[in-house]
Amino acid sequence: MAKILIIDDERAIRSTLREILEYEDYQVEDVDNGVDGLDMIQNNDYDLVLCDIKMNRMDGMEVLQEGLSIKPDLPFIMISGHGTVETAVEASKKGAFDFISKPPDLNRLLITVRNALDRGSLVVETKTLKRKVSKVRPILGDSQGILKIKETIERVGPTDARVLVTGANGSGKELVARWLHEKSNRANAPLIEVNCAAIPSELIESELFGHEKGSFTSAIKQRIGKFESASGGTLFLDEIGDMSHSAQAKVLRALQENKITRVGGEKEIDVDVRVIAATNKDLLKEIEAGNFRMDLYHRLSVILIHVPPLVERKDDIPLLTQSFLDEICGEYGMPTKRISEGALDALKSLPWTGNIRELRNMVERLIIMSDKMITDNDVRSFANPSAPATPVNGAQPAAPQTDFNQFKNFQEYKDFAEREFIKFKLEKNNWNVSKTADDIDIQRSHLYSKIEKYGLKRGE
Repeated sequence: MAKILIIDDERAIRSTLREILEYEDYQVEDVDNGVDGLDMIQNNDYDLVLCDIKMNRMDGMEVLQEGLSIKPDLPFIMISGHGTVETAVEASKKGAFDFISKPPDLNRLLITVRNALDRGSLVVETKTLKRKVSKVRPILGDSQGILKIKETIERVGPTDARVLVTGANGSGKELVARWLHEKSNRANAPLIEVNCAAIPSELIESELFGHEKGSFTSAIKQRIGKFESASGGTLFLDEIGDMSHSAQAKVLRALQENKITRVGGEKEIDVDVRVIAATNKDLLKEIEAGNFRMDLYHRLSVILIHVPPLVERKDDIPLLTQSFLDEICGEYGMPTKRISEGALDALKSLPWTGNIRELRNMVERLIIMSDKMITDNDVRSFANPSAPATPVNGAQPAAPQTDFNQFKNFQEYKDFAEREFIKFKLEKNNWNVSKTADDIDIQRSHLYSKIEKYGLKRGE
């Protein structure tokens, strides 16, 4: 039985519409103003809204916009006693399914309602089918650490247990979170991702819990937070170790009570969310340093999954490399390039400070710069981006000239290689930090930190 909400400040119109629709076996509720209507939309699952345009407390067009921000797929039929072509066009542009004039013609009203409900059902079915056929990238590898992760996902995925995923940047923590969601009973509901390190501390609470209109200077309208958006599904809190203390306290409360309160609001809102968190930090050390709450750590870490760095699973490099070759060549519309055993051995010998993400970037570089067969010489040439490229005439390139005696330990070498790589990319992109961050697939804030850490300056 379809559930319909009527929003109209004229009692006679509400009564008439309700009588007509209930006679057709629809379940109907009504309110006399837009403010209460939005509250009803927020807290109930309606299949259709009939909304008057001219109302006292809130204009119907505003109700339409705010309602669609809360439930983007909810069909709205706008009704008005002062209907014009211009009004109908405006309503359509703002997302209304249709527009009808008062007093409504019975046949037109019922046909429009049926069509709107059919469209709404199709949208839901289409989204469900897309989720079912969507492919999550497989977790590739036969190393002991990866096999253990796959086994844990199979066991834990179908539950609602909270999971904390740890591991270095680029090691594949996000992929683990996606598979936990894919294997869960929530797989047809949203997986909402939040990178806590990429959001300024003063905005993280609004991002997570939403805010009410006027709660701060730039809050020009109500906003739904990620906890509400993920209700019924999974919320992935990436880089949880970078979250502010204030936000940590509110997340803890949300996990304890399954309720949130928007910034600037007083009303408690029920949420049904499975939380998966990830971090590249040692949270126990962060707790000792006073940077992270012990009670939140225990709430998040019901299950712990550690993703090993690529340097600890080098036997997986051939399988990963072949997968990236197939994928990237397919994206570029070219035949898959072959790679020699020597090249694979050369890849295994690299330090891989950037883990899986760095390997994928490396494979893409080799596809672009090498001939049909990727050789060990190609790997040696392009592992260091500042090394000369392969000459067009096919002559063998010179290996990068680096004096390894200058490094006291492995960490010094890693820092040197990272500095040179970032400097090369910045110069290549004319010091456009945003473009460089996209190019090397890291957060812009992290790139700024690296530039400061290594003292990089334009034109040096």
